[in-house]
Amino acid sequence: MNTVLLIAHAPLAHALREAALHVFPDAAADMVALDVQAQDAPETSLAAARAALARLPHDAGALILVDICGATPCNVAARLHDGAAGARTRLLAGVNLPMLLRALTYRHEPLDSMLQKAQAGGTQGITTPVTCTTHPPQHQPPRASHDQERDHHQQ
Repeated sequence: MNTVLLIAHAPLAHALREAALHVFPDAAADMVALDVQAQDAPETSLAAARAALARLPHDAGALILVDICGATPCNVAARLHDGAAGARTRLLAGVNLPMLLRALTYRHEPLDSMLQKAQAGGTQGITTPVTCTTHPPQHQPPRASHDQERDHHQQ
């Protein structure tokens, strides 16, 4: 089974992990979050990322999800991926909750398939049009503002 390593600006990685565990409580062992603090040197974050990756099962691949391409979390993840772990890791930037949930859904599939499904989930999560409207209760027309019935409890 593949795992997920979240690396993002604090507190996003842990917040995404908690949200994902709300949906997939059984995925706790398959997902590690690393929040990169603003004051941390990149070398400190890289050491923490190496430690986080070491906590994941060694017999599986790891999908590394980062928040912003080119920012410190992504640069740390790229250095981690380019190192010895590169053969068993894949890196994907622009993490959002739909992407993470899709990755966890397909963590039993081969790593490249998991990567493609996660990327599709993230993209669909932000591009699928959703119409959000406010309807009065039971689709009744709203009352006029001068309607005295709204104040009947104040008699």
